[in-house]
Formats: sequence, C-alpha cells, structure tokens
Amino acid sequence: MKIKQIRDIVRKDVPIYYRRLFNGVLEIEVMGKNLERQIDFTIETLPTGMNQVSVTIAEPVDYPLVPLMKELKQFISDLDENGGLPG
Repeated sequence: MKIKQIRDIVRKDVPIYYRRLFNGVLEIEVMGKNLERQIDFTIETLPTGMNQVSVTIAEPVDYPLVPLMKELKQFISDLDENGGLPG
C-alpha cells in the first residue's frame, strides 16, 4: 500500500480556532491497483501544543485499516508541517 497524494483539499469553516476540518480525495495504490476515496480529516491542536489528526474514509478500502490510518495520519501531519494544506 502506498499513499500517492491527497488532492482537492478544501478547508471547512469552523468557529473553534483550535480545530481545522478538511475534505479531499485520497489517491492510494493497493496491490497494484490505483484507488480514489473521499476522506474527511481534522487537525486539532491540543492544550499541550501537539496536533491530533483524525481521519474518516467515506468508502471501504480493501486493505487493513490500522496500518492505512497510521500512514495516512503521518502523511497528513507531514503535509501540515510542510505547508501543504490550505490556510
């Protein structure tokens, strides 16, 4: 399994300043097949200053969810740190 990219990322307006909601299209490669799935994800800044990422995939993926979610959360964290998410 390889995460290629998350495209068409749109930030949703939320009145809570420490929570940022996004949606987009996840492109992954699973066993030689390219898949696209709609995802929603939230980045919440905790009181300690750390960011907590939560992800919801709209459609089922034929791959174990635990390793997929772990890699996806890391991918999103890296995007956020490198300025790859809309303001």
